[in-house]
Order: sequence, then C-alpha cells, then structure tokens
Amino acid sequence: MSTETPSTTREIRLVSMPEHLPGPDHLSVVETPLPAPGPGQVVVRNRYFLVFPGLRTLIGDRAEGVPLPPVRVGDALFGPAVGEVVAVGPGGGLRPGDEVTHLLGWREHALLAETDCAPLGDALPDPVAYLSSGAPAYAAFSRIAVVRPGDTVLVTGAAGAVGSLAGQLARLLGAGRVVGTTRSPHKAERLRVELGYDAVLVPGAIPFAEQLAAAAPDGIDVLLDTVGGEQLTAAVGAARRGARFALVGALSGQLSAEPDGDGSSAPAEIDTFRVINLGITLHGISSADLGPAMAEWNKRFGEWLRSGEIVFPQVRIPGIDRAPGALQELFEGRHSGTVVVELPRR
Repeated sequence: MSTETPSTTREIRLVSMPEHLPGPDHLSVVETPLPAPGPGQVVVRNRYFLVFPGLRTLIGDRAEGVPLPPVRVGDALFGPAVGEVVAVGPGGGLRPGDEVTHLLGWREHALLAETDCAPLGDALPDPVAYLSSGAPAYAAFSRIAVVRPGDTVLVTGAAGAVGSLAGQLARLLGAGRVVGTTRSPHKAERLRVELGYDAVLVPGAIPFAEQLAAAAPDGIDVLLDTVGGEQLTAAVGAARRGARFALVGALSGQLSAEPDGDGSSAPAEIDTFRVINLGITLHGISSADLGPAMAEWNKRFGEWLRSGEIVFPQVRIPGIDRAPGALQELFEGRHSGTVVVELPRR
C-alpha cells in the first residue's frame, strides 16, 4: 500500500509557444496536486533530471517520426530522471527507498506506472551517470561505425553530453587520432587538455572544411555526428575509402535561432557521388536503436569510471527554480558535458 506522500508537488510547464529557441519566458514552475499511487503505480521523488537539446524538437510537435510525445502549451516538460521511490500502490514490486530511472523529469515528484521505471542497480558508481548520453556513442563505435585500431575519428559537438564521452571512448576502443568540434575556443582548449582530443575545430573565419583538412590530412575513418549541417558536409569531403558515419544528433537544427528554424530539421549538402565511390556508410541512430548496447554500456562505463580510464564531465544546477534558465544556458552553449538539475532531498 502507499505510504505518506506530499499532497502537492512542482513541475515545469510550457506556458507559451516560442517562435524560436525556448527560454525562461516560455516556461513556468507550477504547483500541482500529487495523487496517491494506484495499483501498479509508484511515486518517485526526483533527485536529478536531464537538461537536453531534444526538448527543442518536442516542443510544438513539429518533427515527424520522433518516438516521444510532443510538448504543447500547458503540458509539463519531461525527460530522463533519477529518483527515489517514496510510495507504492497495491501489487507493486518496488519498495520505498528504491532508486530508479524514468522519463518524467522536470518535476519534483513523478506519479507513474512501475513498469515505466528501471531500478538503478550497482553498475555505475554515481547516480547521475545513469543520465549520461554515452550509450549512442558506444553503440555506434562498437556496432555501427566500428572503431578499428589506428582509425582517425571525428566527433562533432565534442563538448556536449555525447561528445564529451565519445572522444574518450574512441580512444579506449583503439582510435589513433581523435578530432572534435565545438563552438567555443575555451571549450576547445578544455577538450584537448582534459579529455584528450588531438585537435578541436571551432567554426569561424577559416572554413570548416579547411580546418578539418589540416587536422586530419589523411582523412577520417569514422564520424560520430551530433551536429549535421556544414560539419557533416565537410566530413563527407574528408572521408577515406570505407569510412563509417554514425549520425546521432542534429544540433545545427535544434540550436538554430534563424527565423525559419524550428528544431525539426538539420539540412546538409552531401556529395553522394563521393559517398558511392568511396563506399561511405551513413547510419542514423536514435534511442530506440540502442537495445542490448545500453546494458553493455552501463557495465563498461562503470568499469572505466572506477578505474579512472574515463572522465564523466557534468554540470549540476541546483533547484527546480533554475531549470528554465538551465535550458536556455544549454542552448547558449554555456556548459560542457551532461547537464542536470539537482533537487534537494526533503
């Protein structure tokens, strides 16, 4: 049976539809009733929830084929979260005190079906690590765009949640040279010094294709692309025969503040003649494609974290009141690595 829970909780709702990038003016912290759990339900007190650029695509229902529901005016935002079960309905297998992951972040408490929760287990030493975005990179490098010893690997958006782990992962799997991209010279220096990138490109006065040619004069073997746009175009131009490309993100569209941008597309020109002649493979990867790679990633990620072979860059922003600003800061590129909102224990 359920145990005592608060009668109300707070959540982040979309209160107006943005024309371009969503920000604090479009979001509000709202107090809302918290029902007791019914049969098969649990109440989870969230400890951390993920701030991620994919919310741009979900807001407004403008993208086709996305395996998540849209966020419309009046809806609460959602996304990956880690929390502690505080109450259970009749017939459940979870117990108060169990730690779980689920997809109802952006609120202090979540009422949801027990089947929509996954127990944390002990694979990872840090609960926030369960919110990492390394699984797509691991699936790509181990199954799709397989990294071979000595390969030159390009990671676009290298300072983001995926890229900050992907460069390290490529090295662990045998890459000989790892090149990244980012929007900030300061981030580029951190990526070289702290995360071991051999070279980091910053779009600017020098055309991106020229920078890539200088950083990888013999071409690239593997691409992990989180950006799209001109960076994908340049990667095709730099590809070696048999290059393997894994496309896991579309930040050029999601972060665009252009008048015709809505986060639902990231167009790129690709030389298909070159793709055909060089036998380049391009494979899109979404969260629905991870399958067994997810559990395998958690196991190996935990081992690498405990051994010190991998660093998990993260930013923890305290308090639900700062969550709307945290999303804007993510879009503005103020943070590196995985960004989460941390909620106090009560």
